[in-house]
Amino acid sequence: MSDVASQLTTADGRPLKAALATAQARAKRRAFFLVLPLLAFIVITFAVPIGQMLQRSVYNDGFSQTVPALTQWFEANPKGTVPDEAAYAALASDLNLMKETRMAGDAGTRINYVVSGMRSLFTKSARKAADLEPPYMAALLDIDEDWQDPRVWNAMRTASSPWTLDFYTIAFDRERDADGKLVKVDENQRIYFKLYIKTFVVAAVITAICLLLAFPVAHLLATLPMAKANLLMILVLLPFWTSLLVRTTSWIVLLQGQGVINSILVALGIIGDDGRIQMIYNQTGTIIAMVHILLPFMVLPLYSVMRVIPPSYTRAARSLGATSWTTFRRIYLPQTIPGIGAGVLLVFILAVGYYITPALVGGADGQLFSNMVQFHMTKANWSMAAALATMLLVGVLVLYWLYDRLIGIDKLKLG
Repeated sequence: MSDVASQLTTADGRPLKAALATAQARAKRRAFFLVLPLLAFIVITFAVPIGQMLQRSVYNDGFSQTVPALTQWFEANPKGTVPDEAAYAALASDLNLMKETRMAGDAGTRINYVVSGMRSLFTKSARKAADLEPPYMAALLDIDEDWQDPRVWNAMRTASSPWTLDFYTIAFDRERDADGKLVKVDENQRIYFKLYIKTFVVAAVITAICLLLAFPVAHLLATLPMAKANLLMILVLLPFWTSLLVRTTSWIVLLQGQGVINSILVALGIIGDDGRIQMIYNQTGTIIAMVHILLPFMVLPLYSVMRVIPPSYTRAARSLGATSWTTFRRIYLPQTIPGIGAGVLLVFILAVGYYITPALVGGADGQLFSNMVQFHMTKANWSMAAALATMLLVGVLVLYWLYDRLIGIDKLKLG
């Protein structure tokens, strides 16, 4: 049979097998070139920036490029070696170099990420570097006794290489003790990881509220007559036609102490004028404003699933003796799971990454993890911002993985 197939030819005399292989290869090339613009767009705007962010989170040469002498000493002496006169001589040489290149502030800032107060120490010592004379250990200790702090030397050893995990250490609220071991920072100094957990908790609360509010609205959209459903859909989509900044500032007007809601409560006698409720510049304000903004992202996936559920299923269940609750729990709800999963995933991810709304209505108490990323970006601490952003990215990827395990990405329905 194979001999017969190999003898078949096309109209122009070419072997049929070779002609089919050529046609398939041509089709694959055509398909590749058709998707090439989209692939290039994804690589340039998505893959490359994420790669740069990951690289920046573990790479910072703000200190290493200014300390050639100290780097040589660290390479020649293993970790745990007590700094001797040679180490202080190398430090004095590098401080003199920092003074000439005006890099003392940058070098001190890099160490300041790990040990507070180091920027002023480096700038102060660099100004006096030209006057340093042997013995350098005594001379530097005369300037400031912090130069004998083991934590400073551990931080400089780590920072002497541009590749470092220091920013992830800080992000997880850890620091190195005098022996170089990772320990938890003081409770009052825990900022990042505590805020990271708080962000995911707040995002979960916002997602749960959106689900509770969106489920009946989506059900109405799916069951009402077309004319009424279209009117309700317009009301659902209305927030998309208004600027995010306008919506957020509107909530400030509504929720502030002298705002509309408090004034109505006072006018109705529910609260006294001196008992106005603080609903702004705290976590409550953040949750209220973000629920309003993100609610449509929950309604639309739910509606896309509910509108294709045949009403005959619930009628059949009721005719067979099932109660309303049993019909909802065993017939209707399981069919809405793909929409629930898609809405939860979408709202949760958006809530985790929001920073404009918390910045405007949250105050100090309502800030989220993304606000910390934005803070370090404005302060030009790109490595710290990249490390924090990577933590958010990992959290989102874990969420995607859980969704795929529980529901399946192939069942994702966004509208």
